[in-house]
Amino acid sequence: MKKLLFLCSQNRLRSPTAEAVFCEYPGLEVESAGLDRTAENPVSTEAIEWADIIFVMEKSHKSKLSKNF
Repeated sequence: MKKLLFLCSQNRLRSPTAEAVFCEYPGLEVESAGLDRTAENPVSTEAIEWADIIFVMEKSHKSKLSKNF
């Protein structure tokens, strides 16, 4: 089973939508989180370690992820 983590800024629209779409695929476990401290579900070290693959919604998210983790 592959574990996918979807990240955006606030975890309000883009990453939860991706989570909702991909949760229906067999063989996948999916979660979503936000990179901002004020996100609905802020990303944690545990979520980063849990994921096999991390998807970001923008290039700036990749930079922020690299900087913070």
